[in-house]
Amino acid sequence: MKKTTQLKNLLHSDSLEFIMEAHNGLTAKIVEEAGFKGIWASGLSISASMGVRDNNEASWTQILEVLEFMSDATTIPILLDGDTGYGNFNNARRLVKKLESRQIAGVCIEDKLFPKTNSFIGGEAQPLADIEEFCGKIKAMKDSQTDDDFVVVSRVEAFIAGWGLGEALRRAEAYRQAGADAVLIHSKRSDIAEIEAFMKEWGDRLPVIIVPTKYYTVPTRTFEQLGISLVIWANHNLRAAITAMQKTSRHIFRERSLIDIEPHVVSVDEVFRLQGADELKQAEQKYLPASGKNVNAVILAASRGDMEELTAEIPKTLLEVGGKSILAMQVDEFNKVGIKQIAVVRGYAKNKVAAPGFSVIDNDLYAETKELYSLWLAREQIKENTVISYGDIIFKNYILNDLLNDMNDITVIVDADVEIGGRERDYVSTDIPYSRKLYSGSVRFVKMSVDLKPEEIHGEFIGLWKVTKTGAVIVKKALAELSERPDFKQLTLADLFNHIVAFHPIAVKYIKGSWLDIDTIRDLRKAGDWLDQR
Repeated sequence: MKKTTQLKNLLHSDSLEFIMEAHNGLTAKIVEEAGFKGIWASGLSISASMGVRDNNEASWTQILEVLEFMSDATTIPILLDGDTGYGNFNNARRLVKKLESRQIAGVCIEDKLFPKTNSFIGGEAQPLADIEEFCGKIKAMKDSQTDDDFVVVSRVEAFIAGWGLGEALRRAEAYRQAGADAVLIHSKRSDIAEIEAFMKEWGDRLPVIIVPTKYYTVPTRTFEQLGISLVIWANHNLRAAITAMQKTSRHIFRERSLIDIEPHVVSVDEVFRLQGADELKQAEQKYLPASGKNVNAVILAASRGDMEELTAEIPKTLLEVGGKSILAMQVDEFNKVGIKQIAVVRGYAKNKVAAPGFSVIDNDLYAETKELYSLWLAREQIKENTVISYGDIIFKNYILNDLLNDMNDITVIVDADVEIGGRERDYVSTDIPYSRKLYSGSVRFVKMSVDLKPEEIHGEFIGLWKVTKTGAVIVKKALAELSERPDFKQLTLADLFNHIVAFHPIAVKYIKGSWLDIDTIRDLRKAGDWLDQR
């Protein structure tokens, strides 16, 4: 149902209805979630949230910008506190067109002069608009609307200005005849005497709206008995927020600590929920390249690994870190970014490498081959966007996200924080050494080898890389060429990269730590400590 129709139905409901103040997208969403059927976009609250007075100091275009966020965040109708219409009839009718374009259901204008002053600030001294001029403004607004259900409410300020019941009735009737859809009768008394007197004389000529800010002690059932159509709770979200923010700010300033505050404020997760973070995640999975729709993964996990008794019956990829196997941790990281198509090249104790989360490719020659042969067996899985990983590494998810967002044909991840010496490593040389000035950019791969000279070493290949559609073609071409070599079964990824770079560039993305290669028992213990610190 259209928002305009919803608001019109509220005005003509058989029962008393209520709408609640909001002043931005967040408060509007809170109002809707609380159960209200409509929102009052308060001029006082919106201007106060901007830090300006309720004297038309916020321009009508600034108000429109706020309204657009409120409308986008909600499905219930919004009635704008439109002050005097922000000028004469011409301003008012332009306002209607702008409101309709933003799916605002209606506007309330008050019969005072522009620029207005809040009714509760010296109301008796505020002059009222000429009746005929104000009626012309109403007619112009109604003539301008394209949606028949758009609501124009005329707010009668006669009681506020001290002009009495007769003037209130005279103005309300004139506004009705001019085409207003409802009247808002305003009072600043603490009792309901003025509202009651008006309703007895007014009858059912038009729906009546009230704002019981000053007469809040009057029982709601009294409003029902008088035949009121709609009650506006006009500024209480703003006032409640101010109370909470003043209290919180003073406490934090005084105590210089959050320990007493955190239990009494909503979690950051609740803020994310109100912002629609979950919807964005779903949209990312649907629309971004890393959605899993066009991205797959290949995990090279055929080797046993030399971990003494730990790998006597299972391959290294099934060793557990923090209660979960290395392989399962990798699959989880891929799943987090939406990659669901995962192929695992298995070899040693292959029957134990099986799970619903991935398919398998068997390398039955695992004992006499290196990782390039495993990749050759999985060559049909190298597709449009493919991530390839060693089966014995763990890494933080941001590395994978950075890799997925890189658009180079072939990209390898290199840790610039490398130890030279000790165990055998896949050292990498690039055209530009690591520098913080590089930020998240990529550099060109030059060479990979375990035997690079120290001055040539710019980092260590971590065993994680990616190809695009073009990159997949290049890699398959290189695999086919290398497969003709008699020593093909003993070749490594270093041989592949060094072969490719002779005819096509390879990009390097630097990282600094945030990953581990599990080669020894010491590495396994280190991985457990690393996970505890994450």
